[in-house]
This record gives sequence, C-alpha cells and structure tokens, in this order.
Amino acid sequence: MTIQEVWDRARDVMGPKCRVCPECDGRACRGEIPGVGGIGSASSFTVCREYLSRVRLLMDLVYEPGEIDTSVELFGRRFEVPFFMAPIGGMGSNYNGYLTDEEFADISVRGMAECGSLAFTPDAFYDTLYDLQLPVIKAAGGLAIPTVKPWALPKLLGRIRQAEEVGAIAVACDIDSCGNLLLKKAGKPVYPLSRETMAEIVNSTPLPFIPKGILTAEAAVRCADAGCYGIVVSNHGGRVLEDTPAPCSMLPEIRRAVGGRLKIFVDGGIRSGRDVFKCLALGADAVLIGRPYAIAAHGGGREGVVLYSQKLLAELRDAMVMTGCRSLSDIDGGKIRIG
Repeated sequence: MTIQEVWDRARDVMGPKCRVCPECDGRACRGEIPGVGGIGSASSFTVCREYLSRVRLLMDLVYEPGEIDTSVELFGRRFEVPFFMAPIGGMGSNYNGYLTDEEFADISVRGMAECGSLAFTPDAFYDTLYDLQLPVIKAAGGLAIPTVKPWALPKLLGRIRQAEEVGAIAVACDIDSCGNLLLKKAGKPVYPLSRETMAEIVNSTPLPFIPKGILTAEAAVRCADAGCYGIVVSNHGGRVLEDTPAPCSMLPEIRRAVGGRLKIFVDGGIRSGRDVFKCLALGADAVLIGRPYAIAAHGGGREGVVLYSQKLLAELRDAMVMTGCRSLSDIDGGKIRIG
C-alpha cells in the first residue's frame, strides 16, 4: 500500500462529510459542523494553512555532516518523532460512521505506538466514547494521552482517575471545547479552568497535566504557574470561534513568556514534515496533527497511520538535512523567515 492509495481509498469511504481534498485547508467544508469543517466562515481553520505557507526554510549546507536525530524527550521517555495524533472523536457525527469510535481508537493508539509516537484520545458529549478507549490504552501499555472535556470538577477528576487506572502516560484537557457546538446542543456544560482549578487538578494526580486550547502568552503563564506539565497551543481546529489567529503564529510570543517552564505542543493546519519543522522553529517542542490522521486511518487503517507518519518523518529529516540541523535542538528561529 502507498500513501496515495491510502488517500484514494479514504476519498471513496469518507464522503460526504470529508472530501479528502488535495489541500486540507478548510475551504471546501466551511461551516460544516457536525462534519470536519471550521466554524462559520472557517477563518480560524484557513488561517493556519495561510500562515504556515508564509514560513520559509533557510537552506544551509555548510556544516559537518552526521546522523540526523528526530527524537524528542517527553514524559520521562524518548519518542522517535516530535509529532503526535491530536484527539479526534465523533466517527458517527463528524465523519460518516465508516469506522466506529472503538475501531478508530484501536487504529490510532496502536498505529502511533508502532511509529514511536502516541495518540491523544478524545472525550465527547456521550460518555461511552471516553470509556471504550480505556481498554485500548491499557493494552498499549498506557501509550496514549486521554483528553478530557472541562466538565465540572468532580466529573473531570473522575475521568483523570480512570486514566490513572489504565496507566496512561499523561492526561490532557481541551478547554477550547467550551465553544463546542455539539456539547451545547446536547446540554452538556463545560467550563473554563482558572489557574487555581488547574493547580488543584495538577496536585490531585501523578500524571502530567496538559491543558489544550491556549492562545495567549498570559494564559500560558497561568498554566505554568499552576504547575502544568505542558500546554497545547490550539484553536480547536478552528471549530469553536471565528477570527482567531493561527496557533503557530502565537508560538514565539508564548515561548518568550514561559521559556522552559513547560512543554509547548501546537496544532492547527500542520500537514507535512516541513510544517513540523516550521512549528519547532517557531517555538514548539512537538506538534499534534488531526484531520490528516483521520484520513489515513479511514484509508488504510493502522497501516495508513504508519505510512502517513513515515511520510512526515521523511519530510522532517529532509528539512533538517537541508537546513543544517542534526537534532531537534538545532531547529530555531534562525532557520526560517516569515514573509
């Protein structure tokens, strides 16, 4: 199977909710929620691709050659690549039900583990989604990061206890889902998290805690003050609020504000290994990728996830070779220009 065959097959099975466009930029699916589109005009989705297209790589081939190391250390262990699968849920509501949520969870967790990476797994307005993924995570030795909704604190902490019980490596909370239309329609209230509430969560669990949906330096500092392990700079795939900036555009400001106090992940419009390189140069420690992994899973199952990961890795390595970067620590703002 080739990556093109994966994409071609996905195009056959994912319609009508995902068209598997040659360029996944949010234009064809504007406003399609349920579905895979961005909210309203989809400006918060399309801006991600627009911004990344303006980040240019600076070639530098005057250096001592050597081995290329794409690995990153997170959660006390080393991963082979600095990219991870974002939490993707709603196979029936957002996609077309070709894969069940349980099938997708198994494909995601096992496929990413095979690539030396891991998947962030989702929560949803229906409780069964979170629960059915737990045995998959346990069977994978905890190599996944359950991502809980910002429920009222007792329910949120209960979800974290479940993650602990299956040996999850960390736990995340997508506070950006406060604008989720499906949650609102289902009457399932979710809430912002204050610095004090985050500190209470951090102190309640041995698992590293990662809030997702941070878009300002001020919010990032509050997360660091609360003791969070990391943050995900994200606008929830452009699905919750129009006219937000591209998350990757906020990375330099956020990195300056928090320094090395916490790990910085980012998502939004990342489609290639070159995009991964650009986000690391802008200030991220690692990236999350969503929609393309959903396409890979639909088109090729676990093998599709592996093939897409291998494509990303090859592109990242090529970018590192051509810019004089032998390890991820060599990738910085001096390797790019924005224009």
